[in-house]
Amino acid sequence: MNQNGILALLKNHPIIPVVTINSLDEIEGIIKLLKENDIHCIEVTLRTTVAFEAIVQIKKQFGSAMSVGVGTIVSEEQIQKAKNSGVDFMVSPGINSNLAISFEESGIPFIPGVSTPSEIILGLQLGWKVFKFFPANLFGGEKAIQTYGSVFPDVTFCPTGGIDEKTSLNYLNLKNVVSVGGSWMMNK
Repeated sequence: MNQNGILALLKNHPIIPVVTINSLDEIEGIIKLLKENDIHCIEVTLRTTVAFEAIVQIKKQFGSAMSVGVGTIVSEEQIQKAKNSGVDFMVSPGINSNLAISFEESGIPFIPGVSTPSEIILGLQLGWKVFKFFPANLFGGEKAIQTYGSVFPDVTFCPTGGIDEKTSLNYLNLKNVVSVGGSWMMNK
């Protein structure tokens, strides 16, 4: 399985802004900031009650110029809501074989989170090869990903968690990293 084309999407967006939206009034300013920094992708986290409403608004207003994803997917209900919202990609903080079928059947590119070799092996058994390495700063960072590169040579990562502008470049220079996620660009 190719995770519904997640690798191609990530290759087009080396920086994935992870954004929490507290109010729909924030959307225009957030998108403006991203565009000013030549970033055409956003992952809206499901940490607020307006998250799905914000996703729908971003898709409607900026969908032709912005890939819109949803993060923190942990249930089949959220996968269905993501599908109904028209998202371009889904991100989960972990990996779960019970959600695997729903992710695959959604038709939406998705990336599950991993941090340990056992989780990577579970993903490989599901036929997946692209993972969010999360939280990168707590699970060995760049050194862990380098090590995983020799143990799992066919695996590609999008590290997220505790990454800043400087460390993002270090990660992107690793041969098994396709993109990085973070929120540092929102502080500019």
